[in-house]
Amino acid sequence: MGAMTFSKIEKIIFDLAEPIAEENGIYIYDVEFIKEGGHWFLRVYLDKPEENEYISIDECEEFSRKLSDVLDRSDPISQNYYLEVSSPGIERKIRRAEHFEASKGEIVDVGLYKAINGSKTLTGELMGLDDEDNVLLKIDGETVKIPIKQTTVIRTHFEF
Repeated sequence: MGAMTFSKIEKIIFDLAEPIAEENGIYIYDVEFIKEGGHWFLRVYLDKPEENEYISIDECEEFSRKLSDVLDRSDPISQNYYLEVSSPGIERKIRRAEHFEASKGEIVDVGLYKAINGSKTLTGELMGLDDEDNVLLKIDGETVKIPIKQTTVIRTHFEF
C-alpha cells in the first residue's frame, strides 16, 4: 500500500516507545524524524484508544521523560535532535494505512504539489486509499482519485 511507512529510525523509536505507551494505557499515533531549518526533530504523537478521550499534557510529559531515559540508554540516533511529544491534534496528519482506514468518511484537506483547477488544496470526504496508491476523495458527490505521490499532506479537516 502507498501509505507512508516508518523510516528505519522511526521504526526503531516506535519499537522502543510502544511498551511505554502500552503501560500507560495510550498508543502511538505516529512517529516522525525530520530535519527542519537545520535542526533534527523526533516527534512522537500519542493518543488514547477510546473515542472521545484525549491525551493530556501531563501524560505527554510523563511519556517524554520515560522515552528520553530509554533513548539515552539505547542511543539509536547519532545526530543531535529535539524530542517533542504531543497529541496529533484536531487536524491530524493521515500518513499510514491505519490512519486512512480509521479516517474513512471524515472530511479531510489534501495538499497538492501541483494545483488542480487552480487550487493546491482539495477538501472532501475521505473514501480511502486504493490498490494503485490513489487517495479516494468524494467532492460534491463525485469520487476523485489523487495519486498519493502528488500530495504534500493529508489531514483531517476541522471547521473553526
